[in-house]
Amino acid sequence: MSDKRSDAITRGFERTPHRALLKSTGVPEGQMDRPFIGIASSFTDLIPGHTGMRDLERFIEKGVHSGGGYSFIFGIPGVCDGIAMGHKGMHYSLPTRELIADMVESIAEAHRLDGLVLLTNCDKITPGMLMAAARLDIPAIVVTAGPSMTGTGREGRRFSFVTDTFEAMAQYKAGVIDDQQLKMCEDHACPTAGSCQGLFTANTMAILTETLGMSLPQCGTALAVSSLKRRIAFASGEKIVDLVRDGITPRQILTRAAFENAIRVDLALGGSSNTVLHLLAIAHEAGVELPLELFDELGRTTPQLASMNPGGQHFMEDLDAAGGVPGVLHQLGDKVRDNPTLFGLGVRQIADSVASVDEEVIRPLDNPVRAEGGLAILHGNLAPKGAVVKQSGVSEQMMTFEGTARCFDSEEAAMDALMGGRIKPGDVVVIRYEGPRGGPGMREMLAPTATLMGLGLGDSVALITDGRFSGGTRGPCIGHISPEAAEGGPIALVEDGDRIRLDIPNRSLSLQVADEVLQQRRAAWSMPEPKIRSGWLARYAKVVTSAHTGAICE
Repeated sequence: MSDKRSDAITRGFERTPHRALLKSTGVPEGQMDRPFIGIASSFTDLIPGHTGMRDLERFIEKGVHSGGGYSFIFGIPGVCDGIAMGHKGMHYSLPTRELIADMVESIAEAHRLDGLVLLTNCDKITPGMLMAAARLDIPAIVVTAGPSMTGTGREGRRFSFVTDTFEAMAQYKAGVIDDQQLKMCEDHACPTAGSCQGLFTANTMAILTETLGMSLPQCGTALAVSSLKRRIAFASGEKIVDLVRDGITPRQILTRAAFENAIRVDLALGGSSNTVLHLLAIAHEAGVELPLELFDELGRTTPQLASMNPGGQHFMEDLDAAGGVPGVLHQLGDKVRDNPTLFGLGVRQIADSVASVDEEVIRPLDNPVRAEGGLAILHGNLAPKGAVVKQSGVSEQMMTFEGTARCFDSEEAAMDALMGGRIKPGDVVVIRYEGPRGGPGMREMLAPTATLMGLGLGDSVALITDGRFSGGTRGPCIGHISPEAAEGGPIALVEDGDRIRLDIPNRSLSLQVADEVLQQRRAAWSMPEPKIRSGWLARYAKVVTSAHTGAICE
């Protein structure tokens, strides 16, 4: 090949020092003219979804060399949200998305790599990788490592991470289950390597990556422990060399149509609310205008076609067997816009190629789970710039609700009240100063939301926050409230005893307090001292934007 990026470190007598260093790593003389492919691997012993990546690295590497390239593996960090949940560690989770994007950019540019295979799996790692691919706009392909299998128990019961650990914790506190049952949940909830088994953020992002056309067919749903995942890894290694030779780059794939398709698939499956943040951020890097309101516009015309755990009955292994992403595209029919993918086929070709779909898992448009998509965008005097709710996880009786505000300035304070039995039916739990800037880091509120469900309050208590939720969250939980409290948003002005009204069908979230009273409160409001004053998070808090923009860093 001629005119490769890597020519800057391999060609000409001026690059003698560079070639010497490359040879020092083991690169043979005869490989210097091959495309240099970086394998950005987020392998770590710390995250169950990533512990199996050493195996996938080998298969990607084999594919790169079979395709005529030369591969270099480099490491990218990751945070396990489940392990980081409920303590200081969760402050770091969302900010790592920006670090990951910056790291991939830094290595690819500094070493003049010709192409990238992005090996990823979990919550912030996958969007961070995609942000880097869109920003760099050099040939890149994503391999998501895949979901775990469900655990098995007596009488055909299947265990999964969120409902059988976080919600079980609250059930134990309430006396619903005993020590032995709690231990059984702990031992069976995560039986294999892989991302959590339901449609949480990791798996939703893997599905949307495939929908966007940035990974090979079935990659988004193939199980981490399957031989299919190995074959996809090998094929991705081969494909990246073709992409380099053909000059196919991410921005040719990441069009407005691609993002609209991703949103529709997300809505049809009832996926994680975190995908709103991530799709906005990826689109920003790709130079695609993607307003927050588009999620709601498409949600009104995209029925929810699947009942996926945590809010429903099916798991990732069921979705994969039912037809995976191609099956969802097939069922959506004409709602899908055609768009190119990295592997050559158009999106409509993929949808049309599906021979059959298990309609018990992925329903047809004329027999949906719900008439509208899984996510809804709310506005009102509490959220002038928007808020997000995963309506697929909300019971019918809680779609409209009015309750009494109980205000907490941190997740920990809210958890103390919940576990102490101080939250009663008819309350609206308000958790603030947990947004991108105020947190800092916009922590996930899985512990409070799972505790609500575990205590049996999911049909009598709502929760609102300027933080965000795990993909495992279900119940009347509204997040991403913008502007956040740390920016002086209205959520900072709420007081105990105020009445708050939630109306999901009419997309409204309102504080039942007179405007003149709110003006008086605003005049008396002042920003609290930052929770974290040093290190990376202090720097992050100064540059991060609001949730309605995707919490990007400017």
